[in-house]
Amino acid sequence: MTDSPVNSLLKELIHFEKSSGSAVYIQIAQQIINAIQRGYLTKGTALPGTRVFGELLKIHRNTAVAVYDELASQGWVEILPNKGTFILLPEKKTANIKATSHPIGEINTYAKTTGFPFQTSFHLASTNEFSEAKYLINDGQLDLRLHPIHEFSKWYGASMKRKTIISKWKSTAKNTHSVFENQLCNYLNATRGFHIQPQNLISTRSTEMSLYIISQVLIRPKDLVLVGNLSHYASNMIFQQSGARIKTIPVDEQGLNAAFIRKNFTKGSIRCVYVCSNRDYPTTTTLSAERRLELLQLAKEFQFAIIEDDFDYDFQLEGSAMLPMARSDANGLVIYLGKLGQSLFPSFQTGFVVAPENLILEAKNYLQMLDRQGDLIQEQMLSELIYEGEMHRLLKKNGIVYKQRRDFLCECLSQTFKDKIHFSKASGGLALWLEFNPKISLVELAKQAEQLDVFLPKTILYQDKNTCAIRFGFGHLNEDEIEIVVQKLKKAYDLVLS
Repeated sequence: MTDSPVNSLLKELIHFEKSSGSAVYIQIAQQIINAIQRGYLTKGTALPGTRVFGELLKIHRNTAVAVYDELASQGWVEILPNKGTFILLPEKKTANIKATSHPIGEINTYAKTTGFPFQTSFHLASTNEFSEAKYLINDGQLDLRLHPIHEFSKWYGASMKRKTIISKWKSTAKNTHSVFENQLCNYLNATRGFHIQPQNLISTRSTEMSLYIISQVLIRPKDLVLVGNLSHYASNMIFQQSGARIKTIPVDEQGLNAAFIRKNFTKGSIRCVYVCSNRDYPTTTTLSAERRLELLQLAKEFQFAIIEDDFDYDFQLEGSAMLPMARSDANGLVIYLGKLGQSLFPSFQTGFVVAPENLILEAKNYLQMLDRQGDLIQEQMLSELIYEGEMHRLLKKNGIVYKQRRDFLCECLSQTFKDKIHFSKASGGLALWLEFNPKISLVELAKQAEQLDVFLPKTILYQDKNTCAIRFGFGHLNEDEIEIVVQKLKKAYDLVLS
């Protein structure tokens, strides 16, 4: 029996990996189903007994039994006692695809390209880069080592046990706002000086999703969007994907230059202005109080919307953060984007939008298409962490560490680079803006640094005829790592300069 046509076919078709994340019996069962669907194994075909099947594939007999049980449970085979196991064709479940024009070997491959044309986006490009370097300079990410990872399972488990979770999943009507919406509303009113109601906000998976949804609601093809020069690459891609025309506005030590808008644009010509008010991305400058008032007045006069991205409001390292422009907006001109839970593990962070009720209602229609259910357990957990004050405690605790790291980085940079770089100690955030003098090729700097085990992704490099700078994120590095990275960066700089 081991050399029968069916056995030979099975031996040729079935391949599995014991080290795979999928159980062996599942891998084998899936491949047999694939063979049935493609017509290699026809209805009524007798499969070998479990002992012979196990010997054929060099698997334990119990695994062979599990394979046949799995196939039987899905309706692909019929197991008849004392007779054998026979192929079935489940009705109305799958189409019988005959692979008459394809070699048998192609059953285990999947097409690399589509068999049909489609339009690729000119504006969307992957920003993922990979390196084997030990150290990384990013654009200002947090240190996961500071997060209370051991407590997450406790918080998450407690939230899952809440009986209210089941009722929320089953609910088909929503007469009132959720506990999370109310808690988030109260939290923002307390920390950012808002006077909003739950109907003025919507929560999303991230600030990027928030901006994408808002751009879909707000922007139509050829609408003019103003951004800072320099600006956030991800935001620009989102605007361009919406069909917007993007023009840049100068940014100086007081932030976005509002006077430039008044001088160079006319009423009704601008759809919206995108601004990171507390810390400009990438330069880290704060939009001054005077500029904020001027921009609000311009928005009223010129009839454009302001998208205020306050992505790192929670990381004010000294003094008090300036309240959002949205806090002072009485005309419904500002759409406020933020992030909650940045001191938690990344999967527990959430974005949110604050805006007038009519825009929020429209935004929720778009959100339902992208993320209809959301994460109810996450919302439950965040609600409890806000109510119990844990969110505030974590921010304060981690803020002390990040401030120490910022100060240490500034000291290291000054001692190591001396007058070859210029930077300002930002009052908050997790990144510094470093300008090199004399100017060098940043591409070459990145190459030399990587050879020294320090990875500089392209997304933190900013170079044109007037700029030679990097956005140096320090949050994820401890003091020992900061010292090593700065020394290696200086060595790479000297190598390029020489």
